[in-house]
Amino acid sequence: MTAFSASIGFNFNPLDRRSDKRDDHAFFEHLSGDPAARFLVFDGDVPLLKRGSEYDPWFVASETAAFGQPLHSVFLGEDTDGGGRFALGFALNLAPEDPSPGTGYDRIDLRSLALQDLVAAGALGILAEAKSMLDWHRRHSFCANCGSVSRVTTAGWQRICDVCGTRHFPRVDPVVIMLVIDGERCLLGRQRHFAPGMYSALAGFVEPGETTEDAVRREVMEEARVKCARVVYFASQPWPFPSSLMIGCFAQASDTDIVVDTDELEDARWFSRQEVAAMLAGTHADGLSTPKPFAIAHHLLQAYVEKGGSVLLS
Repeated sequence: MTAFSASIGFNFNPLDRRSDKRDDHAFFEHLSGDPAARFLVFDGDVPLLKRGSEYDPWFVASETAAFGQPLHSVFLGEDTDGGGRFALGFALNLAPEDPSPGTGYDRIDLRSLALQDLVAAGALGILAEAKSMLDWHRRHSFCANCGSVSRVTTAGWQRICDVCGTRHFPRVDPVVIMLVIDGERCLLGRQRHFAPGMYSALAGFVEPGETTEDAVRREVMEEARVKCARVVYFASQPWPFPSSLMIGCFAQASDTDIVVDTDELEDARWFSRQEVAAMLAGTHADGLSTPKPFAIAHHLLQAYVEKGGSVLLS
């Protein structure tokens, strides 16, 4: 991974996933029982973090015992010290304001952790891996083929139905997110749930049988009625809400007349490169803004401000 790609939120994950060992039960028994093993603790899809001079998401085995028996356990990988890293999923049903001041830990959702930069970049990437995996287990307890209860195998990375024999694997949903460029201006839109004044790159799910490039062109056409020609890959980002892969691209506009799909967007319009620079800097005259640095959209916009239309020559 390049230094640039690692700077995008959730992208840096230092673990060796050891996919070659996921069927080796003795290997995982040793790793999980070793004093160097560390565990992430989730209440539903929200991690618990120990308080201190800075937040620490890692618990030792004896500390996790206080939460009871986990509903789900996933091996995440080996850290650089050789210690195993695991995610444990519980249904503690803690209220948003819990835990109480006496517990020594806080319950903080992953989006807030990223937005407020509360944990190290490597920990954030591992938390994203854990959240996506635990969410998959919660949603896929039953076989999609016959409806029977499935069981966990391969250290949490597969579920098997013993009735019909179907094997189920964690899903990742590819999403294109694209900055459409017309010389010294680019196309941005806003959805109704965005923070007031925030605009971002357009985005949408890739459909079956569709290339990344075609998904970019289709989504831009559907949302803004703008045709695109050249499409250039920029970078990607795991997006654990619940388990997407954001595929960042630049696209060259072939026409510039916008017709907003109001079912998808509240607004879409062209922004000058200078205007985007002000939005990124927080100095826009009308108070307009862009996504924060943990989101790949921020980096698409930053690259365009710095390099202009040359981003389409990659």
